[in-house]
Amino acid sequence: MKRCFRVAAALSALALSVGSFTSCGGKSESASSAAAPKAEEKSEKTNEIKADAISTVGPDSGTHLELWTFVDLHSQHYAAMLEQWNKEHPDKQIQITFTTYPYGDMHNKLIMANQTGTGAPDICDVEIGQFPNFTLGNVQFVEMDKYIEPYKDNVVQSRLDIYGKDGKHYGIPFHVGATVMYYNDELLSKYGIDYKTIKTWDDFEKAGLKLKEASNGEVMMTGADTGGTDWLWLSMAENKQDWTDANGKANVCINGVSDMIKMQQRWVNEGIATPTAGGQIDTEAGYACVGDGKIAAFPKALWYMSRFLNYMPEQSGKWAIAPCPVYKEGQPRSVGIGGTGTVVSLQSKHQELAAEFIVYAKLSLEGEKRIWEVLGFDPVNTDMWQDTSLTHDPSNKYVAYFRTNPFDVLNVIKDEIGGIKCVPISSAINEQINLNVLNNCLESGADVDEELSTAQGEIDLEQ
Repeated sequence: MKRCFRVAAALSALALSVGSFTSCGGKSESASSAAAPKAEEKSEKTNEIKADAISTVGPDSGTHLELWTFVDLHSQHYAAMLEQWNKEHPDKQIQITFTTYPYGDMHNKLIMANQTGTGAPDICDVEIGQFPNFTLGNVQFVEMDKYIEPYKDNVVQSRLDIYGKDGKHYGIPFHVGATVMYYNDELLSKYGIDYKTIKTWDDFEKAGLKLKEASNGEVMMTGADTGGTDWLWLSMAENKQDWTDANGKANVCINGVSDMIKMQQRWVNEGIATPTAGGQIDTEAGYACVGDGKIAAFPKALWYMSRFLNYMPEQSGKWAIAPCPVYKEGQPRSVGIGGTGTVVSLQSKHQELAAEFIVYAKLSLEGEKRIWEVLGFDPVNTDMWQDTSLTHDPSNKYVAYFRTNPFDVLNVIKDEIGGIKCVPISSAINEQINLNVLNNCLESGADVDEELSTAQGEIDLEQ
């Protein structure tokens, strides 16, 4: 058990001080850049950052666009959609040069281009945790509302809003990132526990105590994250709260935050939870815990399905997906977590064409189908959620892996998916919560209210 869960405090601190901004790439994008950064490569002659990959797709006769990303899988998706676009739009042919940069380098390069007014690509991915850095002052991206309009009634609004400012929207999301509960149904059934009876956190705790007794303490009900704020986002959404207000001012001393930490602290003391290996479950140490059968349940966004297939294939057929427990029945049971908003630069000479293409690539049913089938993300266009030929295709690798169908759960909670704002002060919040509060409370048993008050004082110095 110690091998599975306990890690050095330093590793917990390192693991995702930006943990709540987990994104939608092959691994947690902000996480992977923090945990295993690639060496920054620069040309001695030009001092330019070298790209990890560059490719050009489309006819030479087409309108040429530049697109930057920090995840090569995103480029692959755009390239496939570009080929489809060119087939369907013979009068609007496009050629795109895709450039994949290291995570931090790409965002810094885009910030510099915006500041200098030159050098920005036509289209660029911006990770959710970085997006607030681009909304300070005058936004240097094309307003996308008129391009979104044909899809707006069917798109989860909270996912559009996180890439907006003053009621205008600038980024096109990849996924909803709806948080669900993952239950090891095979494991729980072995010990006489039916996850379907778990509706509230009290039910969850009672199941944990039963599991502890039945397994002689060999299996933990869950892990308590010390390097990520997903549990806190879920708790705030359930309480319809946010730790920043409409003006971007932070207040972490709210019950949506304190109640969850206090509850997790109690679980740790009761022996039904323990600090999560690696700080949170979306790490190699976290995958090991799941794969070892030492953890029975945890909340995570639906994009975590790909982690199961990529890192825990032997767990196929064991896990079920369900709505998250709540404090009181009737509360909303989900929150959108992670994401990448794709923007069009005001520097582009082809703003309308670039905007039309990126909306097509990410919001059209053609794009959403590929986002689901290839990337394993929960599409933001809810029209696709009703197409059972796609959502219940038994040959689909995600459908085949889990005991329950992810879209059955999505359709149940579709009106309950909250959103927590990402604003400039969010990075300071995450630093205090992930590096101090969670570690001190869950590893060392510190007083939750005192820790949050101290954190608020530090955050206030940044406001």
